[in-house]
Amino acid sequence: MSASSKRVCGWAGDDPLMRQYHDEEWGVPAHADRRLFEFLTLEGAQAGLSWMTILRKRENYRKAFAGFDPARVARFDARRRALLLKDPGIVRNRLKIESTVSNARAFLEVREEFVSFDSYVWRFVNGKQIQNRRGGPSGIPASTAESDALSLDLRKRGFRFVGSTIIYAFMQAVGMVNDHEISCYRYREIAGGRRKGR
Repeated sequence: MSASSKRVCGWAGDDPLMRQYHDEEWGVPAHADRRLFEFLTLEGAQAGLSWMTILRKRENYRKAFAGFDPARVARFDARRRALLLKDPGIVRNRLKIESTVSNARAFLEVREEFVSFDSYVWRFVNGKQIQNRRGGPSGIPASTAESDALSLDLRKRGFRFVGSTIIYAFMQAVGMVNDHEISCYRYREIAGGRRKGR
């Protein structure tokens, strides 16, 4: 049976881009620092918008923000940030652009303290993916105690656009929690350690 004919989470829909994201990335444990910075940036950019909007702009974000290399983004000066405000390929919101640069600097500070952002962020789930058993999208909370704790700590460290709801979406995206519906074919694959994606 092909992946396209298997039962999936209701939110995956029929759009090929969204379906690919659902099938290959969402919920897969991510440990590469650059990938974690990418999702931290994209989830913050999504605030007030649809995830589909961000997915469609994702490649443009990669180009605009130096392949999500936090060390390079941290060096973006006022001129570079002003140019980003004119880039139609990304969300042209001054606060979101400024926060991506300041978040990159905070990200590097965390990495210096904990060796990697990966080792820091996964501490909030004791280093292990939380396996939830969701029957449908109505059972998925907007935030949890873990996202509350991570959000609070990130804010203390100077991160912005990291409210608990944004951070729970980040945790879902990078596989700190498995929130695939139990009827979805990816639920068992991810819970069993079969990991597509990076």
